[in-house]
Amino acid sequence: MQPENQPNTPDAYEALVQFLYRAPIGLVQCSLDGTVDMLNPMSSSLLMPLVRDGSMDNLFTVLQGVAPQLRGLADSFAEPSGAVCEGLRLQLGDAATPGAPQWLSLSVLKLDPSRLMAVVTDASHEVQREQERLAKRLKTAARTDALTRMPNREALLEQAQQMLGRPAGSSGFALLFMNCDRFRQINDALGQSAGDRLLVQIGERVRATLRPPSDRIDPNAGSGQMAARVGADEFAVLLDGLRSREDALKIALRLLEALARPHQLPSGQEITCKLSMGLVWGADAGDFAGEMLRDASIAMVEAKRTGGNHCTMFEPAMRERAARRADIESDLRLALVEEQLFVVYQPVVGLREDGGTDFSAGVEALVRWQHPARGVVPPFEFIQVAEESGLIGALGDFVLRRACRDFMAWQRELGSGAPRLLAVNLSRAQLAQPDWPATVQQILDLEGMHPSQLQLEVTESLAAQDQQVQDRLHELKAIGITLALDDFGTGYSSLSSLHQLPVDTVKIDRSFVCQADTSQHHRVLIEATVKVAQSLGMNTVAEGIETEAQAAAVRGQQCAKGQGYLFSRPLTSPALLDWLRAALPAAA
Repeated sequence: MQPENQPNTPDAYEALVQFLYRAPIGLVQCSLDGTVDMLNPMSSSLLMPLVRDGSMDNLFTVLQGVAPQLRGLADSFAEPSGAVCEGLRLQLGDAATPGAPQWLSLSVLKLDPSRLMAVVTDASHEVQREQERLAKRLKTAARTDALTRMPNREALLEQAQQMLGRPAGSSGFALLFMNCDRFRQINDALGQSAGDRLLVQIGERVRATLRPPSDRIDPNAGSGQMAARVGADEFAVLLDGLRSREDALKIALRLLEALARPHQLPSGQEITCKLSMGLVWGADAGDFAGEMLRDASIAMVEAKRTGGNHCTMFEPAMRERAARRADIESDLRLALVEEQLFVVYQPVVGLREDGGTDFSAGVEALVRWQHPARGVVPPFEFIQVAEESGLIGALGDFVLRRACRDFMAWQRELGSGAPRLLAVNLSRAQLAQPDWPATVQQILDLEGMHPSQLQLEVTESLAAQDQQVQDRLHELKAIGITLALDDFGTGYSSLSSLHQLPVDTVKIDRSFVCQADTSQHHRVLIEATVKVAQSLGMNTVAEGIETEAQAAAVRGQQCAKGQGYLFSRPLTSPALLDWLRAALPAAA
């Protein structure tokens, strides 16, 4: 008995045949071995490019070049009926003729234990749409930062270029470039996972601060605002619809205020990470987005050089300074390789209570640069560049090695008349190296120098900055090295926390000492510093003594040691030996 919907009259059967014959899809009926029993014109049209010998007697043979697995799929399909394969994509490749389909979609159904039905359709347009969607997703992914899900550098530059190409008279726009202050130290101390989470929070806070738009931003502006992550710890914001530079600065200050608030990590830790910002006004930019981003970065570096947590508006003169710094950095890298650097030593003398002077108390090692074209380059021209470029660690290690070698040479040359203590400045880059105390120990062992003969000096701001630095200082003290707090002189607020720092000597800043003989206020500050240091078992050194009156003033405040041009300018190693030989008879 036939099913109720089965055609049971010649007319109905003929209608079905006509439908199959004219169907807009290809239909092929074949036996299990692929022998074709019936196919409609559409299937002939779609499959003809694959037919090499003009024969369509066997479906598997026709499709062998594009679907070699089809015969195996049919043979392994054990069910009496069902789908052998569905939507199999076939790329015609070289077989495709101009204007013909490039892709086919093939579905094969098992009708009963002896028959197969293949459905073939033109999939060219569908494949093209899928490829376009995939290309769009890939483009979006390529323009999105994987960590923060913000637009990345490429996306920012693309939009900035569009804004730069707008006709004159369009609404004002600006580019704000931001870099996290001290992010590397946070990352090193807490780990990369915590650092990544902090970056995500910074990105979220930037976007939240920019929403809703300020009333200074035109809501009808073409491109609108875009916040992007453009580097490891660098973010940028495009601001559109602005009326003036002042509007851009107000938004920058609002961002600074928002980003200065502490961040709460999932671990419960609270972190403050402030940012430095550089701002370029669109009308001041050149023709290319890359140059505009570069100028904003240059302005950001200027902001960081002033202490960070600040926004600086770009000025053309900054570009020239940045170029000079780049030249210095390049030359300095070469100087480290070619040994153009050398070390000079400024004596540190003992201020005896009887009014005498101990000329062998010690020396401070200072780096100098003998440039092949410019002569001697003063430190203030290259030390900050070394810090910003990451060269300060290598520079500091060079000074330490050379100074220790010279120090031991003096001991052999002068015996008891040689300096008893060598002071060398420390940089953050050196303290950031977990194995650096071991490096110091190796240098001391190599030169045969006792750790107590070496004094490493850190600035007050560096010593008090974070726990990682203080941990490294404690490791150095454990070796037997003495530590000094350099440039001390920020007043009573520093005195109150002096006991928390693992130092043995306090060096009173020259800004106090230069007025010690003329200002009662400065004498009181020096006296307070000396008394607090003495109560903590620390020594004191007065820096920058230039006159006998200044020396008498600090001596009167019981400062233990002095240093400055009154006693000597920095000297090369041979000149220091001559100075000591000349000074020792006078001291006796």
